[in-house]
Amino acid sequence: MFEIKKVIYAILLLLVFHSICEGQQQLTYTSRNLKLVKTQSSDQYQEVGCSYKDQSGNIWFGTSGEGVYRFDGKFFTQYTQRDGLYNNSIFKIMGDKSGGIWFASKKAMTRFDGKKFINIPIPSSVRSNFILSQSFNYDPATKNELWSMMQDKTGKIWLGTTDGVYCFDGKNFTRFLDNKNILNTDRVSLKWTQCMYEDKSGNIWFGSWVYGNEGISRYDGKSITQYKPFGEGWIRSISEDRNGVLQFVTRHNGICRFDGKNFSNFTENRGPQNASINCLLEDKSGNLWMGTELGSGELNEDGGLWLYDGKSFTRFTRKDGLCHNGVYSILEDADGKFWIGTRNTGLCRFDGKTFTSFSE
Repeated sequence: MFEIKKVIYAILLLLVFHSICEGQQQLTYTSRNLKLVKTQSSDQYQEVGCSYKDQSGNIWFGTSGEGVYRFDGKFFTQYTQRDGLYNNSIFKIMGDKSGGIWFASKKAMTRFDGKKFINIPIPSSVRSNFILSQSFNYDPATKNELWSMMQDKTGKIWLGTTDGVYCFDGKNFTRFLDNKNILNTDRVSLKWTQCMYEDKSGNIWFGSWVYGNEGISRYDGKSITQYKPFGEGWIRSISEDRNGVLQFVTRHNGICRFDGKNFSNFTENRGPQNASINCLLEDKSGNLWMGTELGSGELNEDGGLWLYDGKSFTRFTRKDGLCHNGVYSILEDADGKFWIGTRNTGLCRFDGKTFTSFSE
């Protein structure tokens, strides 16, 4: 009789354990390897275009066709649509104030809470009427692609899309320019917003892609002011150096700096060619790193990684061990090493002397 009770008790424990596991959503992954391995048949034109270091020290890499990879110091774990991502093309990765990680892709953003991916599309009820003009790409398939994303000091999330800028307070979406109290004398549409940035003074800056061709727009809480330094309409990234000087990576005029009054061209007639710069990073020592690409990026004389130490420029290419000369993202880790994302979904790490490849 005692033995029968033991068997029944064991069975009950198994049933309880099974029901608990049934109620939990198990996080799956597409692949896990010592290197970044492609599984989605992306071609040589895809890239590792963004990266982010989370609060636990993991590094996330977003690609234009292979989803995202999380590097924990040993393994690269790949997550794709199969595992909960809305799309395998990731334009931006961002961490929020509560430790969540956000991914911007086509038509929706995805939040990872450490256990599961949650997709949050922009409701059609708050979208605008898409402008049908030859100056815009009006293909419905590209409507509301999320190209940029940031969280401001108040916790509000800003989304830069092909169809304008939206705000998300955690529950509701609003279209930024639907606020009739905003003074917009330049009548910017903020369509095709490729990058956004909140400066130390709380101003919100927007950078436009080529189809928008609106250059730089600044929102000071009341009004929007438009700038086109040197006639430039295409802005690739916005950042602020340790001295509070804003830096804009442009398509045709290299890196433009704004001191609050005037714009200056930082790279003109020195260092990388103005039309080649994709991304910019200021490291912990104040050095500037620039990712560039010219032509196909395959030839040793095209593009590469550039370093400016305050006095001179140094260029690194495939001859030096760089995995590809088309550089699209740069991240400095906790150990002061640099992770370089490139064309052909390439990834390598630079320790100041040697490049180590982490892609197949």
